[in-house]
Amino acid sequence: MYFENTGIEDIVADLLILDEVMLEHDLVRAGQWDYERVTYDKKYVVKDGTYYLRIFGYTKDGDVDKRDAIMNLKKPVIGKHYYPFGVEYGEDENFPKSLLKDCQATLEAVHKALQPYNMNKA
Repeated sequence: MYFENTGIEDIVADLLILDEVMLEHDLVRAGQWDYERVTYDKKYVVKDGTYYLRIFGYTKDGDVDKRDAIMNLKKPVIGKHYYPFGVEYGEDENFPKSLLKDCQATLEAVHKALQPYNMNKA
């Protein structure tokens, strides 16, 4: 399920800044990257299962491996993990309301924290 109108999808920022700000909000990049793309995850383990709030990013300028990339963030998504298959993002998934509320609060905090670094200011 995608989160609409968060403002996250309009952010363009330096990879090093993103790594720092995302980690402050429990969104971890870890090994989820290649030379042009990154994924920041916040893991939730609740009674109903394991969920991931994910923010994807891509670069048109720079190289993630060299840590000199300018990243364009995409629309955030929440998904449920199914062992051993992976994460499902489908609209048919039922997400706990408390989980969605925490995700929304995280996204608002990240959006606010990234505003001073956003290179895509209109």
